[in-house]
Amino acid sequence: MRRTIFFLLALYLLMPAMAQEDQRLAKANELYTSGQFEEAINAYEEILKTGIESPEIYYNLGNTYYKSGLLPQAILNYERGKLLAPHDKDIDYNLELARSQTIDKIEQVGEFFLVKWISALRNKADSDTWAYISIAFFTGVILMLLLFYFSRTAALKKIGFFVGILFFFIFIFSFSFSYKQKQKLVNRQYAIIFAPSVTIKSSPDASGTEIFLLHEGTKVKVIDTLGEWNQIELSDGNKGWLNSSTIEKI
Repeated sequence: MRRTIFFLLALYLLMPAMAQEDQRLAKANELYTSGQFEEAINAYEEILKTGIESPEIYYNLGNTYYKSGLLPQAILNYERGKLLAPHDKDIDYNLELARSQTIDKIEQVGEFFLVKWISALRNKADSDTWAYISIAFFTGVILMLLLFYFSRTAALKKIGFFVGILFFFIFIFSFSFSYKQKQKLVNRQYAIIFAPSVTIKSSPDASGTEIFLLHEGTKVKVIDTLGEWNQIELSDGNKGWLNSSTIEKI
């Protein structure tokens, strides 16, 4: 009873804040639909500064930047929305549309078909959804164990045993998918280049050998950091160093 009272009290105290955020989001959406893109950008960014984030906010902010002709910012926010909702087809479509307008066309290193298939399956849901699925199947494992131990017929024991094994493997896969998706959110390894062009160096200093050139909007993976320099890797496997001021972490 006491816990229920505390929950209702907390909900009562949070309702004004939630209503205020709804009003802010509605106002930002109204600014976007009316073509006031600069004001809409400021409104969406103010919401994010409060610590509230959602795929919808990042998607709308990405659209606003795209309409304003700010391609790197649009790609950055689509990518952030995709982290929260990897299965969102609208985000995928707009992200690919924005990427198609970048200068750098980098070929991706081919993946083994099974790895690619598992990655696509994992991206069908976010971390929380996979966690709920893993909990559900772990509960199923427990129930099948009880069926196996307490049933009196061989047929029910077989059902409990084999279905329990199946549920256990699904639990392992869904739990690992949840963990992997969570790690993407916690360890932000990827970044977007914001400089119009940046020369990639062979070493973390300005006097390093120039090895190739990248342009704004290109996605890179940050694999090491040394002072104000980041070592990056492209999807085609090429590596090099650039100044951290030229990129923005996803």
